[in-house]
Amino acid sequence: MGLQGATSTPHLLWFFGIATCVKLLLIPSYHSTDFEVHRNWLALTHSLPLSQWYSDETSPWTLDYPPFFAYFEFFLSIFANLIDPQIVHLKKGLNYSSNTVVSFQRITVILSDLCMLYGVYRLTKDLDSKRRTLIWVLVVWSPMLMIVDHVHFQYNGFLLGFLFISLSYLEEGRDLMGGLFFAVLLCFKHLFAVAAPVYFVYLLRHYCCGGLVRGLRRLLAMGAVVTAVFAVAYAPFVYHGQIQQVLRRMFPFGRGLCHAYWAPNFWVFYIILDKLLAFFLRKFGFATPTPEASFTGGLVGDSSPFSILPQITPVTTFMIVLLALSPCLIKAWREPQPGMVTRWVAYAYTCGFLFGWHVHEKASLHFVIPLATIAVQNMDSARHYYLLSIVSCYSLFPLLFEVREYPIKVLLLLLYSIIMWLVFSAKFTDGEEAKATAPIKKEAGHVAAKKGGFLIRGIEKSYLVGLLVVEIWGQLLHSIFFGERLPFVPLMLISIYCGLGIVYSWIWQLRWIIRSPES
Repeated sequence: MGLQGATSTPHLLWFFGIATCVKLLLIPSYHSTDFEVHRNWLALTHSLPLSQWYSDETSPWTLDYPPFFAYFEFFLSIFANLIDPQIVHLKKGLNYSSNTVVSFQRITVILSDLCMLYGVYRLTKDLDSKRRTLIWVLVVWSPMLMIVDHVHFQYNGFLLGFLFISLSYLEEGRDLMGGLFFAVLLCFKHLFAVAAPVYFVYLLRHYCCGGLVRGLRRLLAMGAVVTAVFAVAYAPFVYHGQIQQVLRRMFPFGRGLCHAYWAPNFWVFYIILDKLLAFFLRKFGFATPTPEASFTGGLVGDSSPFSILPQITPVTTFMIVLLALSPCLIKAWREPQPGMVTRWVAYAYTCGFLFGWHVHEKASLHFVIPLATIAVQNMDSARHYYLLSIVSCYSLFPLLFEVREYPIKVLLLLLYSIIMWLVFSAKFTDGEEAKATAPIKKEAGHVAAKKGGFLIRGIEKSYLVGLLVVEIWGQLLHSIFFGERLPFVPLMLISIYCGLGIVYSWIWQLRWIIRSPES
């Protein structure tokens, strides 16, 4: 396998090279406020002592990621200062957007994707050549990563690389290393902690087993490794008496339940239901409070309570996420199978996206990209990923709201849809399907691949056509019928319709996990 992996590595580099060419072409495109957020983090980590990193308020875009990401920004700031000192100037650099800073920050994202490249290589290196190549195509050419990281601007590919490395070690049975890299990931971005219960249960049952003495020794070893990682990250801030400030920045619960109305999760339906109930109750003469937030306001904070339905607290969302996770945790406890870890972790991030507190729409990357690595296992997984990736990518369209970026996002999604169809057709043309990981009992014509290539069902086709209807309404028909009135409706339709697709994915993943056999 080592020789086979070495001979196919050039293919991965070619895929990455082609993707890099597209990313370079996207450098002049629109970038969000996240671009200035990260520029400011370059400036404050370069200009201020470590003790002031999490207390500085020169810019409204304060540092709110864990320490490892702050150290990463400090490392990048060294090169930024050499290229253009104004990039890292705390005050003169505010809202600085010259071609130099744009190019520099864009290129740092492209180079940091090498971490994802290594992660996906390591995760797939023991697979057969055909399956490995298909997974590389699905991950490296993901339009979601193109849109979020290389247009909107973030470092998700870099972070997902650490997740892939962790999962690769777990699948190899090297649990200590898997736990170490997951701890490193959490010290880069704490939002990945949604999968921590899965890691805890799996490692406790799979690694800390084999009798009391051996189990206790391994538990202490794992605890020491994780503690060491967190100590490296947080000890300097403990020393400077800044740990409480760090935690306040990382967990800003005052931001409210939702980040945006159109983020397609469960709380979108909750918000819509509350507004519908309030509307009909007012029609029948009942006095109901009017919340301050509107569908175009973007945020739902503490100052904008729901009119009818109960208020939701962070503790409530935490308990709901744990409840949704419980079947997966039970499965991991009863039968800790290395081959199922990626599915369990992806399911955990799906639960966090659907039911979590203040979820960003971009968090769908946390489960969609890992699911790409298992999409070629069988026809049912391929169908699921095909639908989910299209829906999730489409749900990101509102991130790129300028007219000049419209052809970019449409072409990226259309090209990837074609690539997926070709990938899955190449895998399943002759009825080929992986047998080792097909736990759901097959029904004739339901899961098994059919001759003639990759096929999706009628209901899935109808749902995808519905996406086209939603887009035509938002881009054309709404303005014809309503003009400037009801401006929230197009985003609301995207929110609801894509939310249905994400809920379907959650149910599909849950069904797969529950029905997977225990060896």
